[in-house]
Amino acid sequence: MTGLGLVGAGKWGGNWLRTLAGLPEVDLRWCCDLNEALLAKVRQTHPHVLTTTSFDDLLRDPATDGVVIASIAPTHFPLARRALEAGKHVLVEKPMTLTAADAAALNRVADRAGRVLMVGHLMEYHPAIPAIRRLIQSGELGEVRRVESRRTNHGTLRTDENVWWSFAPHDISIAVRLMGDWPDAVSCDGQCIVQPRVADVVGGTLRFPGNRVARIDVSWHDPAKVRELRVYGTKKWVVFDDTLPWDGKVLVHDRGFDLNPAAAPDRRVVMRQGGVQALPLDQTEPLVAEARHFVECVRTNSRPLSDGVAGAAVVSVLEYGQRSLDVGREVAIPRPESDRPIRRAA
Repeated sequence: MTGLGLVGAGKWGGNWLRTLAGLPEVDLRWCCDLNEALLAKVRQTHPHVLTTTSFDDLLRDPATDGVVIASIAPTHFPLARRALEAGKHVLVEKPMTLTAADAAALNRVADRAGRVLMVGHLMEYHPAIPAIRRLIQSGELGEVRRVESRRTNHGTLRTDENVWWSFAPHDISIAVRLMGDWPDAVSCDGQCIVQPRVADVVGGTLRFPGNRVARIDVSWHDPAKVRELRVYGTKKWVVFDDTLPWDGKVLVHDRGFDLNPAAAPDRRVVMRQGGVQALPLDQTEPLVAEARHFVECVRTNSRPLSDGVAGAAVVSVLEYGQRSLDVGREVAIPRPESDRPIRRAA
């Protein structure tokens, strides 16, 4: 069994607590939080888990191989750095850090320590995303020219991060994975409706090489919960709606527009209206798949799918997107300096 500690017993930390405690390959040894009331609930529901308000208790325990950090975003960098320096493997929730400089520094710490650094890009572990990646790899969709995602809800308002930093990491990680490249530039617009200087609604456009685009719309000021991804290929289109039952979450549309350069000018573009097919999916809960991947990486000391390099890339896009939001224009995104490039769609 792999000994793990959890930092953060709040709403999302509670999901991690349930998931880790339910995996037979995990020995969940610790839960750490500054809120004693939350720890009291942990003791009631999971009496075998030790609770503490001191992060040092986790770091001093030689039987704790790794740490899952599900605390608030501003604490991610200092906690992850301390854990890595103490020789622990780390899974840190998104966003990995709040600056690209801190993300790069965290990768350097992980490299020096020889420890796994994984980032909680949950949607990369949703069965739908690998399934869509396989469609792209097989050539069934043709060339992916555009990706659109919407993530909205009448959700919890935060004060330590806006909706771009809270919601968009999922969609940025998916866009980069499906496009298989870094974006050249980002343009964001948004509104601070409820709280001053905290954007509740943000729309972002990522421009990729080859005139490809990913459009990301996020909001926690919306009456409906929407979790939708659309992938537009030159041959087929895909719609992934995570609010639907498993047998209808991913639909492949054999529709589009075909070009015939040899035809008369008014007949060169032909609309194709083919059928719609539901894509069968493995029904493993994404958080379970993510947790098992982390455990396997800890056990073998191997590189995760959503490693620190991928996490730093997402933070870079977030940071330049925030800059675009602040200045009101498109901002170029420098390519990350790394000898470990992003994994292409596979």
